[in-house]
Amino acid sequence: MKKILTLLVVLLGFASVNAQTLIRTGQTLQISIIGVPVSEKGRLDSTYSVSSTGHIEMWMIGKVKVSGLTKSNLATKIATEYKNAEIYTNPVFQVFSGADARTQDSQFYTVGGEVRSPGQKQWTEGMTLYSAIQGAGGESPYAAMNRVRLYRNGKKYEYDMKRQEHKAVKIYVRDVIEVPEGNIIGR
Repeated sequence: MKKILTLLVVLLGFASVNAQTLIRTGQTLQISIIGVPVSEKGRLDSTYSVSSTGHIEMWMIGKVKVSGLTKSNLATKIATEYKNAEIYTNPVFQVFSGADARTQDSQFYTVGGEVRSPGQKQWTEGMTLYSAIQGAGGESPYAAMNRVRLYRNGKKYEYDMKRQEHKAVKIYVRDVIEVPEGNIIGR
């Protein structure tokens, strides 16, 4: 009887490990960080595609091997990488995939910083930088609208929302917008 119980416990343990789906190449992951400034969330909260070599590319730490890990293992691994790189002291990551993540067809942009409703927003064709900020509830009273940052394809651009041509800059899927806090004189 004791051997049967031991075997049952081992089998149940094995089944629970297999029930946690392992990340595979070609998969899309939704990764989000908690407990950091909103401007930092905008750099990390995104959808990541697992490359054919089983890696994703993350801000500041580069390539991270993800295939073969569970979502919870990956969240711990990413947090450890950021701690070891001395970028964050105690980050908390969430990893979603498959049915629990946004669909691969979802098109969104991210707005962070001094806006009333930061986070990921639904992108629409023809969207401008100004309309994207308004889609996040508009700027807060502390916003420095003369230094709005746009992150696209690893590059950073800065715009002044008081200039009409800057308001009209087109926004694309996966763009990240940061509205910084103004300094002591409001700039």
